[in-house]
Amino acid sequence: MTNKRILVTNDDGIHAPGLKALEAALCEVGEVTVAAPDREMSATSQSISLHSPLRVHRYDERHFAVTGTPADTVIIALYHLLPQKPDLVVSGINPGGNLGENVIYSGTVAAAMEAVLHGVPAFAISLASRKQKDFSAAAAFAARLAAKVLEEGLPAGVMLNVNVPRGEVRGVRITAQSQKVSQNLVIEQKDPRGRPYYWLDETVELADVEPNSDYAAIVAQEISVSPLQVDRTHYPSLNHLSSWLTSLQTTAKK
Repeated sequence: MTNKRILVTNDDGIHAPGLKALEAALCEVGEVTVAAPDREMSATSQSISLHSPLRVHRYDERHFAVTGTPADTVIIALYHLLPQKPDLVVSGINPGGNLGENVIYSGTVAAAMEAVLHGVPAFAISLASRKQKDFSAAAAFAARLAAKVLEEGLPAGVMLNVNVPRGEVRGVRITAQSQKVSQNLVIEQKDPRGRPYYWLDETVELADVEPNSDYAAIVAQEISVSPLQVDRTHYPSLNHLSSWLTSLQTTAKK
């Protein structure tokens, strides 16, 4: 197993404690290279930099900082920094959960999804707490999961999104991405000149979470492992929408 090549990345930047904990744990599983953004790039989703150049700072032969998004970083690593594609990409450990609809915005999840787009198995891992910064349980699970993925593989186009509860871990659950349980907030304040500015925030209501969901696992103090896919096609709608074609084509000809 020690000859397996693992790329470690994140969205919190090259100096993030969660990244260092992840690297240390995965060094027991394979040959680790770290490529991460040079600064925090949280909530950048899967954006890539098309209108500005990217630069790479090389600390040594296995540690690189990229002046771009998590997706930029993975692309640069796969096609420029590494002599060959890795066997696995792991993104994290993020401080704060990536649950429910937050996976859409998450740079942590996006880095893993970018790897999958390029044919490399990947998973993202987050600690579902912004206050507790003990990454030991998450790092240990990442090592176990990495060894399993390297042994068994993952389906093409599928990544795993892992969330680890803070404190006691009572088990592991395979979960679905939950439906939206948060309420978006727009907080208006005024600057010293009296001009308004806005902060975006959210509140979370966990009373009605689905029992097989990622949030439910965290509430039960279990590790959540959710398979997510690149293909966003809603296949059940294909047949239904085909019934629209006659009216749509008639409208298009007018």
